[in-house]
Amino acid sequence: MRLRRLPLAACIAAFTTLVACSETDQSPEPVAVIDDRSDPLLLTVVSSAPDQVSGGNVLLRVAASADAELAFFANGQGLSVERQLSADNDLLVLLNGLQVGANQLSVMNQAGDEVAALEIVNHPITGPMFSGPQQYPFVCSSVLEWGVQPLVDHDEAWGFPVYDETGDVAGHSKDCSIEPIVEYHYMSTDGEYYPMPADGSRPADLARTVLTDGRDVEFIVRWERGTINRFLYSYAILADTDGSRIDVNDTGTTYWNERLLYHFEGGVGVGHFQGRVSTERARLAAALAQGYAVAYSSGNRTGEHYNLELGGETALMVKEHFIKRFGEPDYTVAIGGSGGAIQQYVYQQNHPGLIDAGVPQYSYPDMVTQTIHVGDCELLEHYMDVTDRDNPKWQVTANRSLLLGFNSTDAVPDPLAAAKRELGYSSAPGSNECIPAWRGLTPLSMNPHYGQVREQDKMHPPGIMDDVKWTHYDDLRNIYGVDERGWARVPWDNVGVQYGLRALNEGAITEEEFLDMNARVGGWKHPSEMVQEGFPFLGEPTPENFDPWSRRNMNLSDGDAPAPRTRGDLQAIQALYDSGMVFDGQLNIPVIDWRHYLEEELDMHNSHQSFSARQRIENRMGNSDNQVIWFTDARPERTFDQTGQALEVLHEWVSNIKANPDAGVAGNRPASAQDACFMTDGSLIARGDDVWGGVLDDSAAGACAEVFPLYTTSRIEAGGPIEGSVFKCRLKPLDVALSDGTYRNWAPDDEQISALRDIFPDGVCDYTQADQGRPGQDGAE
Repeated sequence: MRLRRLPLAACIAAFTTLVACSETDQSPEPVAVIDDRSDPLLLTVVSSAPDQVSGGNVLLRVAASADAELAFFANGQGLSVERQLSADNDLLVLLNGLQVGANQLSVMNQAGDEVAALEIVNHPITGPMFSGPQQYPFVCSSVLEWGVQPLVDHDEAWGFPVYDETGDVAGHSKDCSIEPIVEYHYMSTDGEYYPMPADGSRPADLARTVLTDGRDVEFIVRWERGTINRFLYSYAILADTDGSRIDVNDTGTTYWNERLLYHFEGGVGVGHFQGRVSTERARLAAALAQGYAVAYSSGNRTGEHYNLELGGETALMVKEHFIKRFGEPDYTVAIGGSGGAIQQYVYQQNHPGLIDAGVPQYSYPDMVTQTIHVGDCELLEHYMDVTDRDNPKWQVTANRSLLLGFNSTDAVPDPLAAAKRELGYSSAPGSNECIPAWRGLTPLSMNPHYGQVREQDKMHPPGIMDDVKWTHYDDLRNIYGVDERGWARVPWDNVGVQYGLRALNEGAITEEEFLDMNARVGGWKHPSEMVQEGFPFLGEPTPENFDPWSRRNMNLSDGDAPAPRTRGDLQAIQALYDSGMVFDGQLNIPVIDWRHYLEEELDMHNSHQSFSARQRIENRMGNSDNQVIWFTDARPERTFDQTGQALEVLHEWVSNIKANPDAGVAGNRPASAQDACFMTDGSLIARGDDVWGGVLDDSAAGACAEVFPLYTTSRIEAGGPIEGSVFKCRLKPLDVALSDGTYRNWAPDDEQISALRDIFPDGVCDYTQADQGRPGQDGAE
């Protein structure tokens, strides 16, 4: 909803009160405070929830005329107020001067009567609002990204050094704030952005663009950057030039189509860094060309961290300040791949109203449940390469999928195959997805010694970064909690997991291979016991240092007793559910889950993940009508991106919802929002309700399922569900497993039963039951 600022003379000093609404709901109902002395005044908080205000100001909608004589107060003190009109002539007031903490807001009429009152909570622009104690040390990146020194924010000699014009240290920054930057860039006819001339003249190569409403306008972008919640944010919107000289203070929205696109980004990081900014994503040309505004934050780039409580908080704050700057969007649509897709699924679940629709690209349901099977990769690779090196079965690339589930192919060679053989290990000639896609991510997430960020060597005092524990778990220590050793709790678990169970039951591996593998596969050491990685991650490729599997950090067998498995911490698992880090299937918005089909590349964005999300949605909601799945072929290469088409379909879908809200998301689904698959040029292969038949049911393979075969994971091969969300399986006694069909036609003899009891003394996984750590289950709080 565009804003029209009233003349300065219409502004007054005062303050208003808001209405309570859900902690996460971004669409609060108007509040009426009835007072015997006056008529009630209806107020709506526009920019955020009342307890999630930040930066010292708040935008309210007031059911009053533009010339109403109202005064606004906070804690008894008059506030600075800027009055505005929305496009539909609602009175909006931007209240400035809030104190950090609780603010008792009061609205007074001309007679001095209080006509509305409410408490709001204001938080620093540096955060946090609800994500807990902030992480230090925190390395600033504004100099690296934009050449801008952060602001000095404390008197002690630690943090990121800030230099004066002579090159001397002027002080230090712990929170990395900068003053906002506003620049104007234009799109050239050569397809690149360039800075606008300072005098506002129009370059000869200035491109024009056609908006969604058909207007043909100059392609000039107002690009604002700064810091919110300590991360780098960006707002890009077509400049309100009207053919005149540009005013850098202008936040006009003449060319905005009132749609906000929030661009989330992926990657894998473990914190302690302000982050990088993708200027391509922050100034997404395809969206800006149609009139969308684009919001972006390095705090919503999972390449910096995977604390999605912090990321959700950051997105709320970034959107809040966009609204206070430009007005309330008609709707907010999200795009983003990989970790950017995860954020969409998780944030819409945890913060209803933050986004209204999404295009999760190359999706996973969430990050934390990916660690379950990815944590198996090197354990099983090590078993096949080292422990069972004399078995020729594992020298056939395709056979490795029997245990790992992922696709395997000789078309993607194992780059270390020759080195492994030379050192006396085994290897297949080709790779499975674990090698090109996931190798290195196990130490990145688990090993406290294996990590660093750019610019960390500039931090003061020297050695300040030495005590950082570079793990995903420590990055989320506010969520996981701390164990008795003072380390962040670890949820990863493989107790009772019967690796290769499906292959055993299908006769693809022998009983002896099944028993040997499960006896000797082992588990991971606690992070406090881990040591630094070897080659190919660090150091020279000497025989002693060669360790692509991170075997030095595994719990392995001494040759007699079975290798110890890893016991996940129940409190950590429960915390993941309670904090919303697990996507549990609650889908409140329409999404088009789109991906290129990349299985033959062994890309980490394996295709079954879209259906893992779908199964969770169906488990939770009874259907998956809010989710559409699209695949586009990428064989032999990625030549077409379906995102633009998805945004058009979502616009129709959201417009239907706004026009007919009682019908809900599914009831407003347009005919164009159907499951589908496409050829490399974007042309349709098939569309309809049954194109993915056979993936989640026993029906015949649908037209898309036939063209795009799916693969599994190590835990699915061990008997687990496609949802992939069981951190710590519930166990059943071995005697039960021996009689309930777990082993199909295998009737173990006494010696084999004895071996099974040694390997699984606590029992084996019962995947018909829920995760031990899921709240509401026995043993979970």
